[in-house]
Amino acid sequence: MKKTPAAHEKGECLKMILPVRDALEVLNGRWKLPIIISLSFGNKRFGEISKEINGITDKMLSKELKELELNKMITRTVHDTFPPMVEYSITKHGRSLDLVITALRNWGIEHRKEIIG
Repeated sequence: MKKTPAAHEKGECLKMILPVRDALEVLNGRWKLPIIISLSFGNKRFGEISKEINGITDKMLSKELKELELNKMITRTVHDTFPPMVEYSITKHGRSLDLVITALRNWGIEHRKEIIG
């Protein structure tokens, strides 16, 4: 069966939409990218991340860290100390967002100029 131009375009559209939806599902919400950005500047403990990300509650930070860990964007390391010290770090997979974050930052700067003047 030969694809019509409309069917071909629909297939190409789906090839664009599905991976973007997957990415947005992993990075959904307002906190995940700021957490990833925070950890891209080095390993941090829970309280350090909380202080760097203005407005996030401890409950929300805990939830987002768990989801990022499930998606292999970050790792959680429990150090054998008393009391136990927990440290979070970005993974190689999380680092793969560096270009995306830079592009979003640049777009955000230009968008702000466009809207604010």
